[in-house]
Amino acid sequence: MTEHHLEPTPETAIDVFSRETAPVLTVEPGDTVVVGSLDARGHLERQQKPGEVRPLMFAPRGGHCLTGPIAVRGAEPGMVLAVHLVSMRPGEWGWTTAAARDKWLVRRLGLADGPPSHLLWELDAERGVGVNDRGHSVALAPFLGVIGLPPAAAGEHSTIPPRAEGGGNIDCRELVAGSTLYLPVTVPGALLHLGDGHAAQGDGEVGGTAIECPMTTTAVLDLVTDLAVPGIHAVTPGGRITFGFHEDLNEAMAEALDAMLVWMQSLIDFDGENPKAAALALASTTVDMRITQVANDTWGVHAVLPHDALG
Repeated sequence: MTEHHLEPTPETAIDVFSRETAPVLTVEPGDTVVVGSLDARGHLERQQKPGEVRPLMFAPRGGHCLTGPIAVRGAEPGMVLAVHLVSMRPGEWGWTTAAARDKWLVRRLGLADGPPSHLLWELDAERGVGVNDRGHSVALAPFLGVIGLPPAAAGEHSTIPPRAEGGGNIDCRELVAGSTLYLPVTVPGALLHLGDGHAAQGDGEVGGTAIECPMTTTAVLDLVTDLAVPGIHAVTPGGRITFGFHEDLNEAMAEALDAMLVWMQSLIDFDGENPKAAALALASTTVDMRITQVANDTWGVHAVLPHDALG
């Protein structure tokens, strides 16, 4: 199989999803891609002090600065794109901003009238540590906030909300190296976009940003069919994961759990008249429900079934 390299340039970067965007790279199923991406805002130069305005890839800026799209030859709706994440290496610096947007949570926390807070990070990928300008250090666990395909509908679509159709700004901290994300193909060629590197993030991304950073991602792209699990899902080092995305947190939770129950029924032969209820009973003892993110106007929830949960 072939290894392809793609760097972020004005010709390979984009800040919207659209099925009309011509691919910047076309690969065969099973090929490896090594993709560089700028931070979410698309900084062309690193900040020298927290919150500093520096030149951006897109001015005015739209959504996330992403690299792509990458077409996979033979991909068609009805198939599933498997994104095998081999490695993710953050750049040397990153930033975090909190309370910068007028949102419900910011108002609820009493922060709407105050200035936002900014952190500037030095990232040491070799040691796996990030240190900010105030002296706080955190362990790095890099992943991409955005791994997605454009919606099937024509026109340009924002990169900000995650979608059950195509994924995108999932912001799931579980999708570290060694994970495989399964995205149902929405358009011919799949048209994969990668970016929004996060050097570290907590579940929820409660401040609105993680440690936003440039990233170099190595991934193997493949096509699969006849999966037992509906919708977007993943196998990670920590377990099996299903997702729910909705404006209503309860509905997002139910979507993620419903998909997990289907997955569990494909793994276990539940006897009795109501196998889904039996799966729910077992899920109540084994499945963790986690808030993926609250930052992107659409709630994200993921259900986690640890690998060692079922004997």
